[in-house]
Amino acid sequence: MKNENLVPKVRFKGFSDPWEQRKLFEVTERVTRKNTQLQSILPLTISAQYGLIDQNTFFDKQVASRDVSGYYLIKNGEFAYNKSYSKGYPVGTIKRLDKYSEGVLSTLYILFKVTNADSQFLVTYFEGNKWYQEVMKRATEGARNHGLLNISPKDFFNMHLFIPVKSEQYKVGSIILKISCLIAANEDKLEQLKTLKKLMMQKIFSQEWRFKGFTDPWEQRKLGDYGNIAMNRRIFKEETSTEGDIPFYKIGTFGKNPDAFISQKRFIEYKSKYPYPKKGDILISASGSIGRTIEYQGENAYYQDSNIVWLNHDERLVNSFLKQFYLIVRWSGLEGSTIKRLYNKNILKTNICVPLVDEQNKIGNFLSKLDSLIAANEDKLNQLKKLKKYLMQNMFV
Repeated sequence: MKNENLVPKVRFKGFSDPWEQRKLFEVTERVTRKNTQLQSILPLTISAQYGLIDQNTFFDKQVASRDVSGYYLIKNGEFAYNKSYSKGYPVGTIKRLDKYSEGVLSTLYILFKVTNADSQFLVTYFEGNKWYQEVMKRATEGARNHGLLNISPKDFFNMHLFIPVKSEQYKVGSIILKISCLIAANEDKLEQLKTLKKLMMQKIFSQEWRFKGFTDPWEQRKLGDYGNIAMNRRIFKEETSTEGDIPFYKIGTFGKNPDAFISQKRFIEYKSKYPYPKKGDILISASGSIGRTIEYQGENAYYQDSNIVWLNHDERLVNSFLKQFYLIVRWSGLEGSTIKRLYNKNILKTNICVPLVDEQNKIGNFLSKLDSLIAANEDKLNQLKKLKKYLMQNMFV
């Protein structure tokens, strides 16, 4: 009879046998070689995010001793266990040396190589909850005050892990590696896009770079020159419900999921009688996270008066340009201030340098396309991370 506790929920076709419980020393061998011949002078450290990395680069200073002859020498493909822990990262971080051919590590680390398992499978396994739980079970509290988990090499290599046959190990390790590489590639691409957007914002709004055919000087104005501040009519608490037809966004739910609603009847009445944003208007948070913006897409919704406002402007100002300007705006009267609120006068008195409408459209459309690329990559990255999380939770016992 199968032990259901040792059968993962998600498996590759053709595998059905339960996984086996093993001890770490059964599939690995400890490495204790010293760097006595100074074969390497590259000091390494373990980062939960970046793996085994050059210590001088990671800390931006020299941390290791200048004499590293007494350090362990680690070679590409070997693993190191770091007993230190930091807030936000799992304790007992284990990483494989992939970036360099060799390096040196303090003897506080525990080094080992794989002897009877798929190396990539173990890389993945050490990222999972099962390993973390095993480390926590074995570790004592004695050295926590010093930022270390007090676990001896003997106890470390006696820790349990659960593994399938090697052919399944290979498949599991390979699929997680592919997803991890896709995540890393998308993170790099996303960072490049954000850097490009930031650079273009600087060049455009400093007028260092302009679209071909535009030479007219930009005009220095105030936002109030183009219109006035508008907001929805006040909605009282007794006019809302936890369920209903039309979402009512308060400052705490602005840009998030609503927790209050108003009736369709009241919405139609208020929308027809009182100010209401046009599609494309840029809504601004006037309290809380001051100056946060959302583009109104034309959906049926209502917004908390005075806390969520917009500039009701004329045709001399283009919303797609204004949206980008709000990302770099310096609100009048708030520089160096501890004021926690953006008042109408602050918005209206804020300086803005504006080109002609045609150039505003060009700028707004160009930067909006970059925003769309960034959003699409963020969405793809989130989907990949969700997929990896799901597989990590369900492909392991």
